[in-house]
Amino acid sequence: MVALFVGLRLYAVLGRRTGHEQQPVTRPDAVPGSEAPAPITDIAPERSEGSGLVYEDRAATGIRAIVSADPAFDVARFLEGAQAAYRMILEAFWKGDREELAYLVGGDVRASFEEAITERDAQGYKLDNRLIAIERAVIEDAELNGRTARIEVRFDADIAAVTRNEAGEVVAGSLSDAVQTHDVWTFERTLGSDDPNWLLVETDEVA
Repeated sequence: MVALFVGLRLYAVLGRRTGHEQQPVTRPDAVPGSEAPAPITDIAPERSEGSGLVYEDRAATGIRAIVSADPAFDVARFLEGAQAAYRMILEAFWKGDREELAYLVGGDVRASFEEAITERDAQGYKLDNRLIAIERAVIEDAELNGRTARIEVRFDADIAAVTRNEAGEVVAGSLSDAVQTHDVWTFERTLGSDDPNWLLVETDEVA
């Protein structure tokens, strides 16, 4: 799902068909309160929590608006790609790879990441973090404002976090004890623009 060229990475993994996907998911059932099936194919394979929730109810209207404006958008592929982007961004931040982050992150989030990297470098610290597993990923909300699409994804993950000093000694954390994390990341893209990237523009830690 990750494009060969860095500049197209989030475009490739967040909701565009490339010809290498699995078989498309089936048409959803009728929207509650309506008499006809939802006029969008490939919106979600399942809605129940037990079988793998793809999006929350409050995201449905926004998803429909985005698909109507950009028929090539595929919500199931987006969620798969969002998980790949989650890993890519975390690893770039942990390594202090500013160039990589510039292609993946925008707005205040990018500035905050760069500030944290600068402070970390000044202290001589290195992060030896590992993303152990993404336990759950679900689209919590979506909206289309003009041509700007925004999608919020909640990630529940296990991360092993270790901070080392210049000598390589552990000053905080442990690789043997993973920490549960709960975050909502907001991805944004202007539909129809020459820039194909979805950028991470907001992060929130949740309970």
